[in-house]
Amino acid sequence: MRGLSRTSLAEVEERFNAVAGSADLGALSDELFAVADLLDREHGLRRALSDPARPAEQKAGTVRALLAGKVAQATLDTVEAAVSARWSRAGDLPDVLERLGVVAAAAEAESQSRLDEVEDELFRFGRIVAANSNLRLALTDPAAPGEGKRQLLRDLLGDKVAPTSLRLITQLVVHPRGRSLETGLQEVGQLVSAQRQRLVAVVRSAVELSEEQKRRLVAWLRTSYGRDVHLNVEVDKRVLGGFSVRIGDEIIDTTIVGRIEEVRRRLAG
Repeated sequence: MRGLSRTSLAEVEERFNAVAGSADLGALSDELFAVADLLDREHGLRRALSDPARPAEQKAGTVRALLAGKVAQATLDTVEAAVSARWSRAGDLPDVLERLGVVAAAAEAESQSRLDEVEDELFRFGRIVAANSNLRLALTDPAAPGEGKRQLLRDLLGDKVAPTSLRLITQLVVHPRGRSLETGLQEVGQLVSAQRQRLVAVVRSAVELSEEQKRRLVAWLRTSYGRDVHLNVEVDKRVLGGFSVRIGDEIIDTTIVGRIEEVRRRLAG
């Protein structure tokens, strides 16, 4: 988001935080997702509610007429705050509502002491999809009906994952909003981790790391970055030896393959 939208996001988040404390967080998440999806479908409504030339109270009145009695008060308050704000582009409005839906789901998982579980499940599901082309096709086929995808996810994941994980994965699959599934899972995973202000470190290693190795790596990264870190470990036989760590755009590469590439670059230079 650009400058104006970043400022508005902070204002809407403040209102969201004020009303979410007493809300049913799972229902709040579902309803914010539903409103974001509605605005994605109804282009005219999205333009009207994000039009900076229209008075904020007029836009809030439209939202009340449309949603009052159909969603919880916390959802209504959050959407009113969002349409009353000013956005750099119309698409930022549904973006922020989906973002807050993710935050609500993550807050629910944290209240149940399942946030670590959700982070791990989102990452593992991404790896499963990447390794299974038939599954990926079934989940991303734009011609496949949404309810069929929902049922496939219920059958596949069911009680095997936390309810929050199923909620977030279902939203990404049924409403990709122009993103690839992999990109969506990465973005949502980062938002979930941010619930506790943690960095996400993706570790690639030739072998599974022991719990002691993970603890030492987390401690080292925490000291280096000054923030808590959540590890997502990916076993990749192509690594040969050592491991690499990616945090955002930064990569720490101790793999044999990485060292060979570094030597090649130096020789080529």
